[in-house]
Amino acid sequence: MIPLNILLFQTAKKAAKAVEGESTSIIDMIAPGEGIGKIIGIGIFVVLLVLSILSVYIFIERWLTIKRASKVDNNFMNNIRAAVVSGNVEGAKALCKSTGTPISRMVEKGLNRIGKPLRDIDAAIENVGNLEIFKLEKGLSTLASISGAAPMIGFFGTVTGMILAFRTMATADSVGPAQLAGGIYQALMTTAFGLFIGIISFVGYNLLVAKVDKAVFNMEASTVEFMDLLQEPSN
Repeated sequence: MIPLNILLFQTAKKAAKAVEGESTSIIDMIAPGEGIGKIIGIGIFVVLLVLSILSVYIFIERWLTIKRASKVDNNFMNNIRAAVVSGNVEGAKALCKSTGTPISRMVEKGLNRIGKPLRDIDAAIENVGNLEIFKLEKGLSTLASISGAAPMIGFFGTVTGMILAFRTMATADSVGPAQLAGGIYQALMTTAFGLFIGIISFVGYNLLVAKVDKAVFNMEASTVEFMDLLQEPSN
């Protein structure tokens, strides 16, 4: 029997010649071979492709949403302060409605509670803030799951590909590079694709978490400023 390292070398040479002189379909590239091995390979790549599309969609959609939510108008709190000090609470509420950001919705809830104890106002604002944070974090858990699941699915493809390769070695009368190429190629391709999706999803998840943290900081700062505004008349 030919040593495994020699078989791998011969397989690589054959693959290089195929790239130079032969045209191969996409299906044959991602899932070479025939029978159950080809079906498993195609299935794994379809799953990984769906996960990659889903991760890109979540990242782009969340990035744009969080970017809009974390945008702070420097004049917003100044206008709220001027309206409250002048007694125009309804005008301040109208400004909050027209702004339509998490910060404005939190301030609007506080304006609706004016006249009640400060502790109740603070609790109402905090509840709205928790809801807004939940909205911002929507989909992040899915992205984190993809970053962990995609490499594992790729490794599953690696295991099945190697099983097919060694099964060929065990059952065939004479083993050559062509017989092993399908399983080994499939094993390497699924691993690379799964790791690529996992890395991209992991980086995207951490970028989104950082933007959410920044948005939460802005929300907390605005809340403190609003509560200080309500306490000013009593000072």
